[in-house]
Amino acid sequence: MHYNPNRRKRFYKAVAHPLLWRTLFFLALIGSYTLSVLPGETVAPLFFWSDKLNHAIAFLVLAFLMRMGWRVDYLKVVVLLILYGAFIEFSQLFAIHRSAELADVVADTVGIFIGLKLFKLLRLS
Repeated sequence: MHYNPNRRKRFYKAVAHPLLWRTLFFLALIGSYTLSVLPGETVAPLFFWSDKLNHAIAFLVLAFLMRMGWRVDYLKVVVLLILYGAFIEFSQLFAIHRSAELADVVADTVGIFIGLKLFKLLRLS
């Protein structure tokens, strides 16, 4: 098998394409909202803090994908995703066996900052 430099360039061009990251962002957005408003007994917690960990991981992914898909600044990502987290909590007031918690928004915020840091680390290398 011989080395083809054009093959690697095509791969990186495809991976770096914003449309890929935007599509993944919207899939993650829809998935996170759907899982957040399902009836409470549908999703069983793995351990005591698993709900907060789920929030942090979801928003880590959303922050990372948002930065990869759009040329949007750091502060705008933070504000938009915190508002989205608050919207989820508001929606849970109307979901069966769900409740809104400020601690969930805090977990979302932690995930956002970790996702932005991950983006920064990966973009530098």
